Amino acid sequence: MTELHRPKPAVWALLLLFCAIWLLMLDVRPLTPTDEGRYAEMAREMVSTGDWITPRLNGIKYFEKPPLQTWMTALSFQAFGLGEWQARLWTGLCGLFGIFLTAYTGRRLFGPRVGFNAGLVLGSSLLWTALGHFNTLDMGLATMMNLSMCSLLMAQRKDANPEERRRWMLACWVGMALAVLSKGLIGVVLPGAVLVLYTLLSRDWVIWKRLHLLAGVPLFLAITAPWFVLVSLKNPEFPYFFFVHEHFARFTTKVHHRTGPWHYFIPVVLLGSIPWVTMLPQSLWKAWRERAPGFQPKLMLLIWSVFIFFFFSISNSKLVSYILPIFPAMALLIACHLDEASRKALTVNAGLIALLSAIGLALAARFPSLASEAYDRPLFQAYVPWMIAAALIGLVGGLLAINWTKQKREWSIAVLAVTSFLLVQLLMAGHAPLGRYKAGTEHLAAIKAELTPETPIYAVGLYEQSLPFYLRHTLILVEHADEMDFGLQQEPQLWIPTYQGFAEKWKADTRAGKKSLAILRPDMLAKMQNDNLPIRVIAEDPRRVIVTNMPQEKPAS
Repeated sequence: MTELHRPKPAVWALLLLFCAIWLLMLDVRPLTPTDEGRYAEMAREMVSTGDWITPRLNGIKYFEKPPLQTWMTALSFQAFGLGEWQARLWTGLCGLFGIFLTAYTGRRLFGPRVGFNAGLVLGSSLLWTALGHFNTLDMGLATMMNLSMCSLLMAQRKDANPEERRRWMLACWVGMALAVLSKGLIGVVLPGAVLVLYTLLSRDWVIWKRLHLLAGVPLFLAITAPWFVLVSLKNPEFPYFFFVHEHFARFTTKVHHRTGPWHYFIPVVLLGSIPWVTMLPQSLWKAWRERAPGFQPKLMLLIWSVFIFFFFSISNSKLVSYILPIFPAMALLIACHLDEASRKALTVNAGLIALLSAIGLALAARFPSLASEAYDRPLFQAYVPWMIAAALIGLVGGLLAINWTKQKREWSIAVLAVTSFLLVQLLMAGHAPLGRYKAGTEHLAAIKAELTPETPIYAVGLYEQSLPFYLRHTLILVEHADEMDFGLQQEPQLWIPTYQGFAEKWKADTRAGKKSLAILRPDMLAKMQNDNLPIRVIAEDPRRVIVTNMPQEKPAS
């Protein structure tokens, strides 16, 4: 049997190529609303203002999340300048680190082949691969939680000596601290709950004596407490909003309007696990069935996966990316199963990818018919060649993996992983035209031609999440407070709460000869025209209209 898991030039070359593609793909798409534009703009404003304590969005206090990713992205901007790949660099590096850490943990706990396959599984799983190239907080959270999980597993393994156990447990505490600074208290609450459940199910009470609490708790507090103390001193309103509204209310109420049924995450996990989805049920069942005395890493991984899935399923706030922290644990369990899976199981798994790709190839030409507006149809049509290319790769890769399941088992697994990874990258790259439309970047030239640093830009009835970053310019909100409602309650002077107030300000700017711009919901254009407000349309599409209050300047003769 070919042993791909053993280091050799071909494997190292494949690894370097994988890393190169992973990093290069950070720069192929515009920053798509809402998350990507939001978090890039927050980091840009942090660099611009020099305030690294109070997070702001559009110049308004924004306390929904802790600042770790904003800090890291701001440092990326300072080091490499403002840009799309710089905005995604932290997310991309976190995704890569999570893959390598999972592979290393699998190697140390279960053997070289399992570790190699764990890296392949996580690095090719649809959801992990996609969100590793998307500027959102959940990849940073998932990776820091993965650091805490893997470090705990490494510390508690049977062959760990006292010094190794101490180092890995301190790394576990660091992982939980960074998870808290990534997205809040779930960074410590969820790992803690998993540990309690593991203790009850395994009756391994001694594990609590091996957690290095006396050193770990002070280390955890030394990392997390300074920012929470400083931001609370500067902003007395912060503690209630962050700890009550953003944690308790988010979980128990529908205040954030991100609801979903109890089964919301079932299709997310199944689709997100592609191309390994058929391996998942058996992997979880085997982890439950294989019980042994002493520390049980597979049981810990099972509890981690199931409990966190259950936790987010009963929450009243649901988004696809929330479930990401369970994927490294599932990758390790799937890799353990792959090491023993029958040829039939591998054939069925690869066959599913070939089948889905064949269906995608057959239906790709009909994709433009899904466009809801005539304006969207060319954008959907431009996506079709990318869909066809991805489907062809999936079909060829799936069939090749089927063919190699008997004689080249490890190559079959590797080919399926490479196929899935390339397929996802093609689909994401092809989304660029749709992303430009959603972000509004096709209007940048028209806006910049009218814009100076002193020109106010009003956002009437909407908020553009990506344009402020590309324009290097904040907006003045009108009527629409959206997620900045709490910050505007603290600083109401930073917005115009009514259309009537905006209309008066627009007319006053015009009388004073001050050029102003406004980005409007399309229905607001007719309202401004009916009110005889001075407007000149400089750009528009079905999502937005951009106007100025000044006529076209005549070119000098």
